Amino acid sequence: MTENERPKVPPSAQLMEMIFGFSLSRSIAVAAELGVADQLKDGPRSVNEVAQAVGAHPESLYRMLRALAGAGVFSEEADRRFSLTPLSELLRSDNAESLRGFVAMMADAVNFETWADLPYSIQTGKPTFPHKFNTPWFTWLEQNPKEGKAFHDAMTSLSAGAVAAVVNSYDFSGIKKLVDIGGGHGLLLASVLAKYPDMSGILYDDPAVVAGSKDLLAAHGVASRCETVGGNFFNSAPAGGDAYILKHIIHDWSDDECVTILQHCHKGMIPGGKVLIVEMVVPERNVPAVSKFLDLEMLLFLTGRERTTAEYSALLKRAGFELTRVVPTQSAYGVIEGVRK
Repeated sequence: MTENERPKVPPSAQLMEMIFGFSLSRSIAVAAELGVADQLKDGPRSVNEVAQAVGAHPESLYRMLRALAGAGVFSEEADRRFSLTPLSELLRSDNAESLRGFVAMMADAVNFETWADLPYSIQTGKPTFPHKFNTPWFTWLEQNPKEGKAFHDAMTSLSAGAVAAVVNSYDFSGIKKLVDIGGGHGLLLASVLAKYPDMSGILYDDPAVVAGSKDLLAAHGVASRCETVGGNFFNSAPAGGDAYILKHIIHDWSDDECVTILQHCHKGMIPGGKVLIVEMVVPERNVPAVSKFLDLEMLLFLTGRERTTAEYSALLKRAGFELTRVVPTQSAYGVIEGVRK
């Protein structure tokens, strides 16, 4: 049967599959939490073996893995044996680009509970989380260490693939000093510095955060070329860089808050310097993209949003930059480049 001869799925069946989307994401998360992919890394195993290893009810685990296999997350073999697919390889804890931590957070009870109140954000234009939990998202994470650790693990999980894609896609040649604003423990900056040995860097984040960067910078062999500076990007940015990079920062904040952050970068950089924003860029209308759903996550939790190229251009202009290009990567992220005017 050729592509043109395949029967078309009726709209009702397509919509039904979409409606059950929540069950797919939650099932992936449970599989990640149980460590199912780790149990299959050496080859197919029976569901009974996996269930015993992860502490699950065999028949119930089978039903969940069968559903996930139907979506391509695992592969069901004969005799109720399961194996990994390229998708479930990304749920292994020992995969350098593992998304295990990210999927666990995105489909946890707090996220689902917040999404249940989506009508509040749609009707008011305000984030649901602080309304529902009576405190801002980042403050709540500080007050709840377990969930805070899960969030940071999720961001680390998400960053690995994005960092590799950015380093392999964007040409950092010619940059002498790169300042990473809100750079966490420095994975992105360390990866760039490791590839460009003539470059130096400044890692800038909350003092308590950058204090934990020592081991990572040392492991990449760049500690001697990377200065760590503690501070708040709403108040200032380190001076002297010819390029400032912000990954997963701008999408968290409103336009006005972003302009404040970018203006500090503008003030700190040398003449002719540039700013590099690593985010998902929302494509044209009717084009499917994960960025459009991540945008709803921002609506629910924070004041930020995912933006189109035109919106990034306007944002950069307000902060004293000119958008020069958007460099795509082999991931959902792009590098939005702006030059200081």
